[in-house]
Amino acid sequence: MPPTQDEKAGRFRALHEGDAFIIPNAWDAGSARVFAALGFGAIATTSSGFAFTLGRSDGAATLDEVAEHVRALDAATDLPVSVDLENGYGPAPEDAARAIARAAGAGAVGGSIEDYDPETGLYALDHAVERIAAAVETARGLGFPFTVTARAENHIRGNPDLDDTIARLQAFEGAGADVLFAPGLRTGDEIRAICAAVGKPVNVLAYAGLTMRDIADAGGTRISVGGGLTWVAINAMAAAAGAMRDDGDFSALTGPGPIRAWIGG
Repeated sequence: MPPTQDEKAGRFRALHEGDAFIIPNAWDAGSARVFAALGFGAIATTSSGFAFTLGRSDGAATLDEVAEHVRALDAATDLPVSVDLENGYGPAPEDAARAIARAAGAGAVGGSIEDYDPETGLYALDHAVERIAAAVETARGLGFPFTVTARAENHIRGNPDLDDTIARLQAFEGAGADVLFAPGLRTGDEIRAICAAVGKPVNVLAYAGLTMRDIADAGGTRISVGGGLTWVAINAMAAAAGAMRDDGDFSALTGPGPIRAWIGG
């Protein structure tokens, strides 16, 4: 029998209680199956990667579309799914709460809410905290341990103020968030400062200048890659297509290899 949502939620929570782990970000059902075959313990979505599959820029998918995407990812594997819910698809606390409910209804066992609005910028701290509190309240009423991740967007939104980021994450922890996340940290010292200042697991967004050991030694618990693997795949495709166009070179067309078996085809 496939695992229940409650069982997947428990497995996801347990991952945060052990050693640092990587959660790859799937952009479609096929990539989710590849990650499952590679032995990862959970998957996350990527807003930029999913938007790419729709032919749009990051932030241009609707909540309805994201819910259908989550449903497809959840059906593709038995892995727990955590969802990048951006700003909750609206500025109000009720919007953040609704996004959590929709994600859970589609099969997810975790989701993140950020403190940035593409129209108005970073939310004032009090308002950002109200939004996280509303998301947490909804999550606690679901009947299973949905993991709420609270994101402080300073470092990728032109305000790399570490003290303000720490203050925001501490406030989000106080509002009940289960995991804390400040994308855009670039050094072990920044990660260490945040991990030392909070009492909840910290998600770190990986980039090419950090290693798994760097992040784990600094105290990070969960390592995500955002749209990174989407762009690895798409850049490889674009390079192969460019070689075909410019040189008539088809040497990259080597077939699916083991991936065919991994995705069940």
